[in-house]
Amino acid sequence: MAQDENATVPKGNKVLVVLQLSGGNDGLNTVIPFSNDIYYKSRPVIGLQKDKMLTLTDEVGIHSELSFFKSLYDEGNLGILNSVGYPVPDRSHFRSMDIWQSASDSNKYLQTGWIGRYLDEQCMDCEMLTTALEFDDTLSMAGRGVSQKALAAKDPARLLNNSKDAFLKSLTKMYQHDLHSIEHESPVDYLYKTMAATQSSASYIFEKSNSKKTTATYPNTQLGKSMKTISSLILSDANTQIYYVSIGSFDTHVDQIGRQAGLFKQINDAIEAFTNDLKANNKFEDVLLFTFSEFGRRVSQNASKGTDHGTANNMFFVGGGLKQKGLLNNMPDLEDLDAGDLKYKVDFKSVYATVLKNWLGADDEKILGKKMEYLSFV
Repeated sequence: MAQDENATVPKGNKVLVVLQLSGGNDGLNTVIPFSNDIYYKSRPVIGLQKDKMLTLTDEVGIHSELSFFKSLYDEGNLGILNSVGYPVPDRSHFRSMDIWQSASDSNKYLQTGWIGRYLDEQCMDCEMLTTALEFDDTLSMAGRGVSQKALAAKDPARLLNNSKDAFLKSLTKMYQHDLHSIEHESPVDYLYKTMAATQSSASYIFEKSNSKKTTATYPNTQLGKSMKTISSLILSDANTQIYYVSIGSFDTHVDQIGRQAGLFKQINDAIEAFTNDLKANNKFEDVLLFTFSEFGRRVSQNASKGTDHGTANNMFFVGGGLKQKGLLNNMPDLEDLDAGDLKYKVDFKSVYATVLKNWLGADDEKILGKKMEYLSFV
């Protein structure tokens, strides 16, 4: 079915927000096994003491700057999945991020992303590029499909201004004038169609982001601004189903404690404003947010009061529609390591499969190219 300018995501339809922690967040100092002596022996300097965490259970704590996540945990709106990764892990930022964004096996190279392939399946006849939005200046691999793609922009107003460029408008007008003479679509035709779709999409996103602007107060950070725009679009019933936003860098080889704490405060404050905004407007049940990072860090600290590239990591799930809450599985086993790194227990593609099928109602097997085990958080 073609997506027209007035199409919306009705109440009850599910919206997904993906928060990328770029650079490789240290999961062991995020969700902390404070009762495990190996943790402190491995991290005599950067291991967090109890005054730097908030306790979730008698054995597990969460970083003190994630105080709102602790509140979400207490009220049953947070899920924590540990030891997430993939077989034969790659410790390169670029390659591992490609694997997560494309949902490929570590020995395969794909040119499309899991969200882009979702768009290929769900939005073949869409006239605009608004089903998935990425809040960045450039589109990541995650949002690239074969025939469809997400729209990338940090600010709706700037996107609209760029789309109004006189030269681009003249090219689009020329293409539309000659459209009747085109029998077979060429790469140039595809480019012109994309330009026209971008122009109409920019207008739509700008109008929707202003039609029901949130009145809630958000932090004056890039993440805070992005989450405020996402909220305004959700409240206006924009036809966007997936929002993708990132923050970083979590590449904490040196002096990790302060750097990680500062990033966590930005995340905590932005998600608190966003969640409270959704709750106040009865939208929290229809929104699922999850976090991921391209890899975790090594169990042992390095000589620079930081940690080096590792493997498996934890993921957070936030939403009013979670079916499984709290600690979703066991904490990482610090006695059974892979050359000093955590062993993965959950393939991240199972998370994607679960979200695609149970939250977005899509054909996960076709999008991911294989059958994955489903999880129980939604």
